Amino acid sequence: MSITTTTHLNFHGNARAALEFYQSVFGGQVTIATYGDFGMPQDAPGAANVVFGQVETEDGFRVMAYDIPGHAADSDTAASAAGSTRRENGVTLTDQPFFVSVRGETLDEVQGYWAALSAGAPIVEPLAASAWSPGFGMLTDAFGVTWILDVAAAYTA
Repeated sequence: MSITTTTHLNFHGNARAALEFYQSVFGGQVTIATYGDFGMPQDAPGAANVVFGQVETEDGFRVMAYDIPGHAADSDTAASAAGSTRRENGVTLTDQPFFVSVRGETLDEVQGYWAALSAGAPIVEPLAASAWSPGFGMLTDAFGVTWILDVAAAYTA
């Protein structure tokens, strides 16, 4: 038996833009279906919003996204929904219930994702070597999602 988990992100009218951005960062195939595609009248408010969206790559990256009905997109909404994540005295302080973690096999691989994902993003922890990884960093993207990127380290027991 095998099991796969996929992060499902909820947005306030900007899921399409987020999915397109994540595809530009990670590559892969983007799939988007709107409320209108599933029968909502095309002229109804929110008909063009995303009811199902996904970015999936051949190497295993997958994220899903959805626009919460009744919420219009604006930058203030994304920022307020994002919450707050920061580092103080060596610890991460946050009011967010989750982060999205992406772990690569090499520092070069992770640095490429970091460069694209961090464009214009507030950096919580710069990508650098840590006690547990050759590369670890944390940022909050323009859509309010906090990401942890790191390099898989060989563990010895």
